[in-house]
Amino acid sequence: MKKAVAAKAAAVPAKKATVEKKAASAAQVEQTGAMTVAAKKTAGGVTTAEEEVAVPPARAGDLAVRPGEDPWTPEEVAEARAGLESEVVRLRAELLHSQEELTGLMRDPGDGAGHDEADTGTKNITREHELALAANAREMLEQTEHALERLDAGTYGLCEVCGKPIGKARMQAFPRATLCVEDKQKQERRG
Repeated sequence: MKKAVAAKAAAVPAKKATVEKKAASAAQVEQTGAMTVAAKKTAGGVTTAEEEVAVPPARAGDLAVRPGEDPWTPEEVAEARAGLESEVVRLRAELLHSQEELTGLMRDPGDGAGHDEADTGTKNITREHELALAANAREMLEQTEHALERLDAGTYGLCEVCGKPIGKARMQAFPRATLCVEDKQKQERRG
């Protein structure tokens, strides 16, 4: 268990470096009008430098909207990007805090002299709670990073199941959405 926590704790700085690279790439996009993609996500979720391909940045008018919706403005795209990037920073800080809490809880097994069964039970519940918080933050972070990748690729706002526009209003309300309302309902019905 300690090895798994240590491995996950080691992954946090690596992911932080990835976000910092993406922020630098975003600045490069603004300066050059094109972005270099030098990372490819593997099945394990680890980002590796495997290929380098020039990808033009998504322009506001290129992002999908539903019929009758106004197209994305550059300001709205910038606002969505800024919101997602600030969420990445917040979630990384939350993950780091959770890892620190878990490390402290793992060091104190709670089964020594002076600890009764209630103390041990409370510590176990606290550990489980911290693990659940860390898992939730990690999942949210992955979703947020995926949304940024989709924004860079110009697929932001397209349903990953049917390919139809998700809807600008839905994307503004829930920036990490990857499914249109219809496909999200189908997914929830399946359980």
